[in-house]
Amino acid sequence: MSCGKLLTLKEILNWTRVRHGGADRRLRLDEGRPASSERRTGPRDRRKGLRYLALGVLCVGVAAPASAQIYSWRDANDNLVVSNRPQGGGPMSYVVPRVESVIATSPAAAERGRPYDDLIAEHARRHGVRTDLVRAVVQVESGFNPNARSPKGAMGLMQLMPSTMQQFAVRNPYNPVENIRAGVAYLRQLLDRYQDNETLALAAYNAGPGAVDRHGQNVPPYRETQNYVSRINRMTAPPIRVNRIYKTTQVVDGRSVPLYSDHKPATGGTVVVSH
Repeated sequence: MSCGKLLTLKEILNWTRVRHGGADRRLRLDEGRPASSERRTGPRDRRKGLRYLALGVLCVGVAAPASAQIYSWRDANDNLVVSNRPQGGGPMSYVVPRVESVIATSPAAAERGRPYDDLIAEHARRHGVRTDLVRAVVQVESGFNPNARSPKGAMGLMQLMPSTMQQFAVRNPYNPVENIRAGVAYLRQLLDRYQDNETLALAAYNAGPGAVDRHGQNVPPYRETQNYVSRINRMTAPPIRVNRIYKTTQVVDGRSVPLYSDHKPATGGTVVVSH
């Protein structure tokens, strides 16, 4: 018996074969005993059958994963998602390099994007687009895989559609120079269309400007597009500055009144109540 094929316990029980009298016979263990026409009469055959059964169970044990549970499901675009967290673990997802139609909930390593840093910075500066915004788009669109191709036909680092390629005279969408040049130019065009509203520009980049306009120039109610915009906005959001809050006490009409301020008073005792 080979361990190359994973058998269920039922298959092992119902299809274990033993040789008896020069002929192969099927050992049926329905209701705990062989059929009367195929009953085994000797202890040798019984031991032999049990050895096969033990070997089959061992195969199942060897095939079972020894590491943490891996979950998988299909997203809104019918892409296979693999993760060490269940489906409710979060909306973040990234294309798996060199694998089509598969995404994961762990981002591509930062090192994958470094070869394109200068190229991204050059075209972002040329078109007046934030460098971190362009980088986030590339990250979410392709995971910095220049050979990425979506089921809908989007290609390359910034997942250019054929119409965008034609508009910006892209001859080879898998060439990072051409792809980023056209992708940033298209993103700039969308920013101009929506008065530098990055949220609407990103929604249009994902779903198309027609979808944004049909919904009153709002993010379309598509789960994929809403997750796309949310993910990029989180990746490019500036750090939140949190000031210290100071508490002082002032006596008013004979009773103490607490006062709070984000500026430290020049005089008097204070207590920091929040950062």
